[in-house]
Amino acid sequence: MAVLGGKKSKVSDEIPSSSMADIAFLLLIFFLVTTTFPKDKGLSIVLPEESVEVEVSQKNILHIVVNPNGAVTIKRGESQQEQTVRPNDVEAIWRQDVVQNPNLIAAVKTHPDTQYRFMIDVLDALHTAGAERISLQLLE
Repeated sequence: MAVLGGKKSKVSDEIPSSSMADIAFLLLIFFLVTTTFPKDKGLSIVLPEESVEVEVSQKNILHIVVNPNGAVTIKRGESQQEQTVRPNDVEAIWRQDVVQNPNLIAAVKTHPDTQYRFMIDVLDALHTAGAERISLQLLE
């Protein structure tokens, strides 16, 4: 058998790399365009329009102190009695106390060394209990 032209054709065993850069850029653009970024999550707190100080009677305040170890200390108004509870117990305490006093305000005081998750646990418990009047303070 005679081969036309006298040469055998060789099959290349290399992968053509001339269009690899184009493919990489197209994939990069595709992923940048189709990726959705989640919105920042945070605490949904509505702040007052104006900063006006209002005098509130101590009998209308439920003092909630969040300690660095995660324990929560509850003090009712001018009473000197303190009750140490878990953050999950704040919901039941709020529900019970707000029935007795509908003008109740939760004054959440957080120690500077407390982890944020402890404060958020308390705020979540208050939110679940339906508390709308919450004062956030840093314990001095």
